[in-house]
Amino acid sequence: MTLPYKILGAPGSPYSRKLRSVLRYRRIPFIWANRNSKEDVNTPSVPVNLLPVLVLPGENDNYTEAKIDSTPIIRFLEQHHPGRSVIPLDPVIAFLDYLIEDYADEWLTKAMFHFRWAHQRNVGFAGSILPRWTMNHLSDEEIAPMSKVISERQIERLRYVGSNEVTGEFIEESYQNFIELLSAHLVGRRFILGDRPGSSDFGVFGQLTQLAQTDPTCRDLTLEVAPRVFAWCDNVEDLSGIEPEDNDWMQSEDIPKTLGEIFKEIGRTYAPFLLANAKAVAEGKEEWESEIDDKLWKQMPFVYQAKCLAWIREEFGNLNEAHKTKVLQLLQGSGCEVLIS
Repeated sequence: MTLPYKILGAPGSPYSRKLRSVLRYRRIPFIWANRNSKEDVNTPSVPVNLLPVLVLPGENDNYTEAKIDSTPIIRFLEQHHPGRSVIPLDPVIAFLDYLIEDYADEWLTKAMFHFRWAHQRNVGFAGSILPRWTMNHLSDEEIAPMSKVISERQIERLRYVGSNEVTGEFIEESYQNFIELLSAHLVGRRFILGDRPGSSDFGVFGQLTQLAQTDPTCRDLTLEVAPRVFAWCDNVEDLSGIEPEDNDWMQSEDIPKTLGEIFKEIGRTYAPFLLANAKAVAEGKEEWESEIDDKLWKQMPFVYQAKCLAWIREEFGNLNEAHKTKVLQLLQGSGCEVLIS
């Protein structure tokens, strides 16, 4: 008997939901359990305690290795499980897919964290629900101090994602812009890059499980301005039933204007953030300030997101010259070209 993969995550973790949805779509056998639940036993160590954890079966019907970080995990699964790929065949489209996935993982997550922990209505909701997802058997009296500890800890961490009195309004505006653009783009197609899902769809979906469907204020906003996006999330949750074809991917010669508008939003927000953050990390600053779309942004440097910029450039560097030229043509004027030119 070969053991399935084990995903240790949480319903409130966007990256856990992202990875679970990928395995469902790819029909890769797995079991799911909440991290730190009674099912989380004998889990191999990981370098950083992040969600989700993918636990790999060994040769002797045991679990011998664990991996973290959803983006490289997806690429690991691509190497070991052929068929139903989430990486587009065209290297140009694959790069665009990677860039959107990274935007979702690293910029949309700012909106997720901000809405959850900077709005009192959401704080009350998340503080109550998060501990119950893994310890629902406890009494309300036992849950109450846990809710307080979780809320206080997460509110303190707002400064790490750049959510503060200066940036909050801009974060909320950028979220609304994105869901309106995504809603317009999904007219006439099922997914971001055509009629089959790419890793970018799952990255966006992961964040939207919380933004569009869980936390009250941003859920209400999504239902008001982009109900198509809300419904799209329900469908992406489990795509095991669709039968993708190779020609379902978007062609690089036929990029719709609506996708170009999404890249302009990425170029307006995430691209200047990445450059400013990488500069601050390189200079060893404790806090940095910069203008993003003529609005002041300030936060603590984030080393991981400096690595994200390097990885984007590495992905671009792996393309041949013709594909690089095509990518630059497609991104010209979006603001994203500064990341790779």
